[in-house]
Amino acid sequence: MAPIAVGDVIPGGTLAYFDEEDKVQSVNIHSLAAGKKVILFGVPGAFTPTCSLKHVPGFIEKAEVLKSKGVEKILCLSDVLFLADGSAKYTHDLGLELDLSEKGLGTRSKRCALLIEDLKVKAANIESGGEFTISSADDILKAL
Repeated sequence: MAPIAVGDVIPGGTLAYFDEEDKVQSVNIHSLAAGKKVILFGVPGAFTPTCSLKHVPGFIEKAEVLKSKGVEKILCLSDVLFLADGSAKYTHDLGLELDLSEKGLGTRSKRCALLIEDLKVKAANIESGGEFTISSADDILKAL
């Protein structure tokens, strides 16, 4: 399947997250994104140096700047934290799967950052391999 691209409508899909009381909740991505400007970014390894020390912290550090540009939600798609996609079904629906089975890691999300406005992709910054060159918070700020 081809990766999601600018102009595409994001697929609906149910993902999981932990609420304030550490209880697992399910949410359809459309309920989070419909009628809003959101950023959905994916990390292939939640506890790897690039993901944990660069990619995720950049969006946390830039959250207020992103919100000042109209972004209402910043969502992280991961197999471990934030919006959990443990079986990578939604990642597959987006066409963003990365097979790391040979490294013992299974199917993950490619490193990416999508700017979504009312369910439509406005920017799709999808990395190749293990790169971290176009999917940072600063890169998404350029698209706003």
